[in-house]
Amino acid sequence: METCNGHGTGNGEAAASMRREPLIFGLQRIIRLAVRVLAVFMTAVILWGVVDVVYVLYDRLATPPFMLLQISDILETFGAFMAVLIAIEIFENIIIYLRDDVIHVKIVMATALMAIARKVIVLDTEKLQAIDFFAIAAVVLAMSVGYWLVCQRDKQPLFVRRGGVGDGPDGGEG
Repeated sequence: METCNGHGTGNGEAAASMRREPLIFGLQRIIRLAVRVLAVFMTAVILWGVVDVVYVLYDRLATPPFMLLQISDILETFGAFMAVLIAIEIFENIIIYLRDDVIHVKIVMATALMAIARKVIVLDTEKLQAIDFFAIAAVVLAMSVGYWLVCQRDKQPLFVRRGGVGDGPDGGEG
């Protein structure tokens, strides 16, 4: 069993016995197959998104005035680009899950931040009230602080020495 920071819970025997349970093992195989199918579908979504970006650019550049983009066209193009990048990040999350069999909170939060950034970029500010801006700001701030905290946690050593040399798991005593 993994905790949110990717480190074990310390109950290795329980996790090992769960893996040996035939029903749990079978269910885990089904889940891994489902995740592989999702990876294939996400690849199709990414390719479809790239085609959409090309189409949006072509459509905007082909309409009069030719070869000129309005601000709204540029924002729509940015939105299409960001959607593809978010799909790529989700694909990376799937691949990491398949490889490590754990969900990495830092990567998921980075993907969420990218999705929020996309929403802010393509936002139609004329249709929003002041409370909507405060709500968006609160979400951006909360996700940013959460991401920062996860990054700070990753900088901390797994074991901290309390005394002198030799106190701890890597020093031979303790």
